[in-house]
Order: sequence, then structure tokens, then C-alpha cells
Amino acid sequence: MSQSLTNALKFIVFVGLGFGILYLVYRNQQEAYAADCALRGLAEGECSLLDKVLRDFAGANFAWLGMTVVAFCVSNLSRALRWNMLLRTLGKRPRLVNAFLTINLGYLANLGFPRLGEIARPAAMARYEKMKLEKVIGTVVVDRMVDVICLLTLSGLTLLLAGDRIMAWLTDNASVTGRFAGLEWLLLSVVVLGTAGLALAWFQRRRIAATRVGDKLISVIRGFVEGLRTIATVERPWLFVLHSLNIWLMYFLMTLFVFLSYAPTADLGPEAALTTFVSGGWGIVIPSPGGMGSYHYLAQSALGLYGVAGEDGFAWANISFFSINIGCNVLIGLIALLFLPRINRNYVPT
Repeated sequence: MSQSLTNALKFIVFVGLGFGILYLVYRNQQEAYAADCALRGLAEGECSLLDKVLRDFAGANFAWLGMTVVAFCVSNLSRALRWNMLLRTLGKRPRLVNAFLTINLGYLANLGFPRLGEIARPAAMARYEKMKLEKVIGTVVVDRMVDVICLLTLSGLTLLLAGDRIMAWLTDNASVTGRFAGLEWLLLSVVVLGTAGLALAWFQRRRIAATRVGDKLISVIRGFVEGLRTIATVERPWLFVLHSLNIWLMYFLMTLFVFLSYAPTADLGPEAALTTFVSGGWGIVIPSPGGMGSYHYLAQSALGLYGVAGEDGFAWANISFFSINIGCNVLIGLIALLFLPRINRNYVPT
């Protein structure tokens, strides 16, 4: 099977996954919305959830949504500065504008194909700054590892603040988790087979290294490890930590600003915003384009903990999803796509 056909099939699967989850969420909320309309004596033709979402979006406070875009740009500026700190440990001094634009280019690529941005971003930086790709990828992995630590930390904080609400929801929905018990065996099988494969590769490492493919693989791994080591050699580690905190503070503020823009969530407060932010954050981790569908489901579920009706939660998730992805990822990503070749036409890296 050709690589292009494989990529096309992967694209179809992941996009289909995102649309499938989004459709299921929409269908369930449409049924609940129709039942609520019937209780209020409204005709079925007056109860289209899609029309409600469009009305809610049009009625949102666009000043707060504009602040969401500002917070997004500030977070990416901190991410670019933090990434440059890692890249400088490799003996280069990349331009801030290249780091900022390639990060936004990566977000745009992720909308087309899940995790494609994790390749497009370092590839663009390696091209314009004349760096080895595998080393740049190593720094991106460090960047993402720090993000995972931050997300786990915020998840722990959310459990402390909203643990009672979350446990009550898990108790009420215990039957749902029982349906997926078979996944535990699947995950265990993957772990066992993966561990056995790594052990076999370790014992046969000399034979593997003697082959042409093995030699190339080892070269890539060495460059990758060198990129990982950059976190231990950055200048001013306190500034690295400060940028990491600011990135996630801006992410939280993006959720809070969308809360303030929408009437049913405007008075919920920071705790509800944090719970929704963390829950939606895990939805984005799931491999669908930009978290489509999975983000909607988890953000809407979190809002339900604070008494937000399902149809209102679905509308909020759409306002948040499309404001961030269209107003931020698409718009700024396209700017990056257009300007990166122009500003680097005569650029010579130092």
C-alpha cells in the first residue's frame, strides 16, 4: 500500500472518529432538547438544536471572544520563547518570529490530521533555521512532556476542588464505564507485547545496528535523545518554568473568557471554568482533528456537573471550539503559512 493511500485512510478514520462523536453528542442532545420542548408545550419545528446553537453563537459577547484570541496569542508567544530556550542549547539562536509562526502552523496542521502538527512544526523550524530535524523533534517532545505534566497537575487540582461533584457523576454513570471493561484487557495486551518487543530489540541491538536501517535508526535516536537533554541545560530555568505557567494560565483564561461570553455560563465562576478546561483538555488529547467531538462531549459533561443543561453545554462547547479553532488556529495558522516563506527568503541562521 502506498504511503499516500495510507495517509488518506488515516485521515478518513480520524476525521470520521471526530464527526462520529460529534454526531452522537448532537443526536443525544437533540432528543433531550425535543423532550424538554414537549414539556413546555412547544412545537417540534421550533426545537432545532442546531438553530439554538447558531442563535447562541450570534448572541455571545464577541468582546470576550476577542479576549480569547488575545490570550491564545500570548500563550503562543510564551511557548515560542520557551521553545527557543530549548533550541539554543543545541548551539543555535533561532528567531522568535520563526518559533511563533511554526507553532501556529503546527496547530493548523493538527486540524487537518491529528498530531500532524508535531511533525510540521519541527520540520518547518529545521528547514528555516538549518537544524537537524531529529534534534528539533527532541525539543518538541520535551515541550509536550512539560505540557503533560502541567495537565496532570491541573487535573489533580481539579479533583481537589471539584472531587465531590466528579465522584457523584461517576457513581451515577457507573453502568457506562462497565461497558468498556474489555478495554482493560486490550491495554494490558498492548503493554505486554510492547514490553516484549522492546526487550527483544535490546538483546538483538548489535545485529540491528549492523544493518543499514538499524544504523540510520540509531542515528535518529541519538539525535532525539540529545534533544531531550536540552531541558537540563537551558539558561535561566526559572524563566522556563515561568513561561510554562503562563502558557497554561492563558489556556485557562481562554476557557474563562468563553464562559463570560455566554449567558448560561457567565456566572459559574473559576472552579467551573477550571473543571471544564481540564475536561476539555483531555478531549483535545484524543486523536481527532482539533479534539472535534471528544472535546464537545467532555466539556459538555463537565458543564453538566454545575447544572448547565445539555443543550446549553453543547452550544457552549461549539462556541468555544469554533472560536478557538477558526479565530485562532485557522486564521493565525494561515498567516504563518503565508509569511514564513517570505520572511525567511534571504534569512541566514546564526
